[in-house]
Amino acid sequence: MIEWMNWTPTVAIFFAVIACILLTMTVYEVVSPCTERKGFLPISTTRGDRLFIGLLSAAYIHLAFLAVSDITLWVALAVSVAWLLVLLRWG
Repeated sequence: MIEWMNWTPTVAIFFAVIACILLTMTVYEVVSPCTERKGFLPISTTRGDRLFIGLLSAAYIHLAFLAVSDITLWVALAVSVAWLLVLLRWG
């Protein structure tokens, strides 16, 4: 059924981490429901909104690193994680 996909360990880890993040955020939302708040983003957001924006931003950060530099993607990952943490805390 999904033989066409190249399931390397890196790809499997990527999807497993995303699944764990979503599961953690779901449990966190059930245990401690959030309300919308306004941080430095120009809109009111919930934790889920900020997570979505952070994951989308991480994709663009990685694409930018691929487009404009030869730096290893580990640096892009570090930048993306730092951005996601800032976004979740103060976004």
